[in-house]
Amino acid sequence: MKLVVGLGNPGERYRGTRHNAGFRVVACLAERARIALDQPRFSGRFGEGRAAGEAIGLLLPETWMNRSGEAVAQALDELEIDEPERDLLIVLDDLDLPLGRLRLRPEGSDGGQRGLRDILRQLGSESVPRLRFGVGRPPANVDPVDWVLQPFDEEEEMLLQDAVPRAADAASCFLAEGVAPAMDRFNGPLPERVEVPPEK
Repeated sequence: MKLVVGLGNPGERYRGTRHNAGFRVVACLAERARIALDQPRFSGRFGEGRAAGEAIGLLLPETWMNRSGEAVAQALDELEIDEPERDLLIVLDDLDLPLGRLRLRPEGSDGGQRGLRDILRQLGSESVPRLRFGVGRPPANVDPVDWVLQPFDEEEEMLLQDAVPRAADAASCFLAEGVAPAMDRFNGPLPERVEVPPEK
C-alpha cells in the first residue's frame, strides 16, 4: 500500500484557508478515485482504495497542523507500507512558492512548515517525499501566520480550479511512477490556460 497525507487544520474555521491546501489536494484525489474519506482512523479521516494502479490510503489528520506527525506515525505503524521513503507522500502548503506552483522532493528539511517538521521528527528521518503546493507570500503588512489562516480570495480561487487538479495529477504520477518522474513532469509554474475561441 501507498499512503498520501494532506496537511491542514480541522474544523469549519479553517476550511478553505491557505494552510489547508494539502487537505484540498488529497480531497480532489479521493474524489477522482472514488475513495470516501469517512473512516475515523489515525487521528484523522482516512479512506482506502485504488488509484494509478496501486492500493492506496488517503489520510487527512485532524490533529492540529503542528502535531501532524502523530497521525502519520500511527498510520505507518498499522498499514502495510514497506518503504516510507518510497511509498509515503506528504502534501502541504508552501509560503515560498507562488500560488499554484508545485515542488516535489524525495527528502529534505521542513523548510519552516510546522506540520512537516513534526512528521520528520516523529519518523526520525528527512527521507520523506513531499509535494509542496504554493500559496504565495503575504503582502508586506500581513503576518505570515495570519496569511496562511486566511481563505483564498475570489481571484485566487479561479486559479485553484486548475492548480488543485494539477497537484492531484502530480500525486497520481508519484503513485504510479515514483518521485523522479513526477518531479520531471510537475515541478515548475502552473501552465498558462489556453482559451479556445468558440466555433463560428
